[in-house]
Amino acid sequence: MKKLILIVLFVLPLVAVSRTINVDQGFINVPGGPVWYKVSGNGKGLPLLTLHGGPGSTSCNYSLLEPLGDQRPIIRYDQLGSGRSGRPDNLSLWEVDRFVEALGVIRQELQLTQFHLLGHSWGAALAGAYLLEKGTSGVASVIFSSPLLSTPLWIEDANYLRSQLPQNIQDKLEHHEAAGTTNSDEYQAASNVFYKRHLTRGMAKEKINCDGAPWNQVIYEYMWGPTEFFATGNLIDFDLSDRLYKIDIPVLFITGEYDEARPETVSKFQKMIPNSQFVVIKGVAHASLSRAPDDYRKILEEFLDKVEESDQ
Repeated sequence: MKKLILIVLFVLPLVAVSRTINVDQGFINVPGGPVWYKVSGNGKGLPLLTLHGGPGSTSCNYSLLEPLGDQRPIIRYDQLGSGRSGRPDNLSLWEVDRFVEALGVIRQELQLTQFHLLGHSWGAALAGAYLLEKGTSGVASVIFSSPLLSTPLWIEDANYLRSQLPQNIQDKLEHHEAAGTTNSDEYQAASNVFYKRHLTRGMAKEKINCDGAPWNQVIYEYMWGPTEFFATGNLIDFDLSDRLYKIDIPVLFITGEYDEARPETVSKFQKMIPNSQFVVIKGVAHASLSRAPDDYRKILEEFLDKVEESDQ
């Protein structure tokens, strides 16, 4: 987890977005400050709006979806507080409801009357919360990628995966968590053993430019905690699992074979939602898009085309 800070001090004019999108990038004012967005491509398909993980991460990974822009506009944005967006120093902003509200503002300003929604990890939590609170009207489909949909189930999976680590690594993690010394070098090194198995796993296949779009560790720790597998923040009781059945649009679940969002649990989520599909990308973990970009793009392309064909 990188600890970098960027202050955004200006706002560009808003530009409306429709099925024939010609804009490139700009800023939208949401509750709390300006949010940076980018639209890539102007294909005739419905736009795909993407929600990045974290919380506190950035959308730069979604630049890997830009090759799909000749089929449909690909829209990404850095959530408030991270990446190129404004960085207000106000902890009260880092609540799920405020992120849901911001998503609604972005949708309105970009005039997304019909679109697809994709959320990865925490982004899936945001997508799910938005759909369950605001409804599915105008949302053609949703993709839950390596989803966080229940913190209790996420931690249950994390504990299982931790139990597979070497015993000395488990001991170091438990020691520092109990002592409150999760910032120590020893704890970070032990955490990386987990990350190499279930988060990154291998090298990125395509280059990603994240210059000027840094992570925000403050948001990550305030909402989640010090590591992917140790939740202490305000998402600790987050759980949509008992309401997933209410999502009444086509749903695609994606996860990696070695993902911290374990295929076994994601499969259970899929069974809770009528008209949903589930795909496991072999050989990868949580960072599935950067490790298997061709497979990921093909899965998306086939799903989105099928949804739009069925609506004709």
